[in-house]
Amino acid sequence: MAFQLYNAPQSTCSQRVRFVLHAKGLAFEEHKLDLFSGDQLKPEYLAINPNGVVPALVHDDRPIIDSAVIMEYLDDIVPDTAPMRPADPFEAARMRSMVRFIDEVPTPAIRVPSYNLAFLPHFQAMSAEDFQALCDSKPLRREFLMKMGRTGFPQADMDEASGRLARGVERMNQWLSASAGPWLMGKALSHADVAIMPVIVRMEDINLHQAWDDKPLVAAWLDRIRQEPAFTATYYHGSLLTEKYPHLQALKAERECPKSKAVSA
Repeated sequence: MAFQLYNAPQSTCSQRVRFVLHAKGLAFEEHKLDLFSGDQLKPEYLAINPNGVVPALVHDDRPIIDSAVIMEYLDDIVPDTAPMRPADPFEAARMRSMVRFIDEVPTPAIRVPSYNLAFLPHFQAMSAEDFQALCDSKPLRREFLMKMGRTGFPQADMDEASGRLARGVERMNQWLSASAGPWLMGKALSHADVAIMPVIVRMEDINLHQAWDDKPLVAAWLDRIRQEPAFTATYYHGSLLTEKYPHLQALKAERECPKSKAVSA
């Protein structure tokens, strides 16, 4: 089976698919797209994914798009290796409802602080005409970028995103409590875990980890998924925002400094 993955290192949806591919031990050729250079809007990529977003998986010359769809597809074609979808139809339906919640609540919410904290300087450097052209070229992200503008999302939008992220973490905590862990559905890691993983990792990376300071089940879940071999392969260097943007590295260092002082004391 020949797999080609078109993705971006820091794309949260790309990270989902990389994790599943690595967990299943599937070799793939990775095409890293530079989203700020517009690689995802070039005709050759739009022929693969007309939505102009990542990721896209090409399997035997046939494209599969949308990260949640790709995860299900990989379980369909490789069901016996690292299965991540329950065999029981009811449990599979319950898992899909979890993924739907994740895709509708915390996943879009994490984009707001990500863009304000990391990506905004890139857009501010553009002319108004270039920025408008960029917005118009993005079928799925046009309204999102237009709302952000070249000055960033206002505090009201940041507060709304923070509330949605908090609801996502709270729901995750409820799932872990009900399942008795260690994963969202119990003993077996599922697509729901993979779907929420990039959101939680991104929140920790950009200093929003306070959302689970009083939720040890979520903290333990994060520690556990980081121990998965597929996690290390997925989050190669450059996959975290703090590994690309120096100003975020500085903020993270300031956050960790009190911990270091406490240890040395």
